[in-house]
Amino acid sequence: MLTVLAAIFVFGVLVTVHEFGHFITAKMTGMHVEEFAIGFGPKLYQQREGETLYTLRAIPLGGFNRIAGMDPEDEENPEGEDSTGEPKPVIEKSRLFNNRPIPARMLVILAGALMNFLLPIFLFTGVFCVKGMDMPLTDPVIGQAIPFMAADNAGIKAGDKILTINNQPIAKWSDVQAVLKKNGMNEATVVVNRAGEEKTFKMQPQFNKEMNKPMIGISPKTEHRNLGFGEAFLNSFVYEKFVITSMIVGLYQLITGSGSADLSGPIGVAKMAGEVAQVGIVPLLNFTAFLSINLGIINLLPLPALDGGHFILLVLEAIRRKPLGAKAMQNIQMVGICMILALTLFSTFKDLTR
Repeated sequence: MLTVLAAIFVFGVLVTVHEFGHFITAKMTGMHVEEFAIGFGPKLYQQREGETLYTLRAIPLGGFNRIAGMDPEDEENPEGEDSTGEPKPVIEKSRLFNNRPIPARMLVILAGALMNFLLPIFLFTGVFCVKGMDMPLTDPVIGQAIPFMAADNAGIKAGDKILTINNQPIAKWSDVQAVLKKNGMNEATVVVNRAGEEKTFKMQPQFNKEMNKPMIGISPKTEHRNLGFGEAFLNSFVYEKFVITSMIVGLYQLITGSGSADLSGPIGVAKMAGEVAQVGIVPLLNFTAFLSINLGIINLLPLPALDGGHFILLVLEAIRRKPLGAKAMQNIQMVGICMILALTLFSTFKDLTR
């Protein structure tokens, strides 16, 4: 039950935030939003407010905005009743999606991913306010020597204060990073102060494929600090930048074959959400933030049926000064849908056989 509730919470938050981004920018740019839906499948709840029908559906694995005019074959003034039994509102031609300026359409397309990047800022801020944050110290004191890496193998220990590297004086931790970066894969000679005694260690850096750089396997000493709202808010940007960079590097390595990734589908994500929820609400919020960033990055990939693919089509329209034909658009969307379905089935199969 906890897994089900955690999965509904995570998917519900991510989908609502993403679709709200499309919805609010469509409204702001004068488009006619016929329906704002959370979930897929049978309707559990529906309510019309003004021109828009708001629906909650049974399968919480997605959502959508039905914006009039996104399909070139949409009628300008559809007749008949909607699912509430009320007459459908008359749609002004100027408010159809494809009749709005290209910059407005670009904004609407990108707004979903933008909201996925904004959500973690607030989640990380809340987590940092409640739990505080481990902040690296500027002093060149080793907090950890990673087991079985060069520094650990040479005899470096946590608490050692680095004095010199290759005879270059070290005053702060940024000096350590700069000297080791310049040193590359060459042997490094590190002099440390351990309990008042100087010790010298020689070590051969190891190339880390994931970080794409030579490393000796050390990290700075940290201290736990309680943060006020302002400091937590600012640090949330720094932390999200780090997460985004790491995810993009990982995605690049996966695409180029220089790295590997464990692909998870809806079932795998739901299982992870349940496991994290057992630890507590704060880890669940952190998990939601990481997943939101992941969703934002994936949605911006220039693939058909994803927001990134829609954006590329709008760029082509701006260059050509006219949209692609209806047949071409339909074929592109079908290719995208088939790709997404294939990936979903593959990841779900891996979840079930894991």
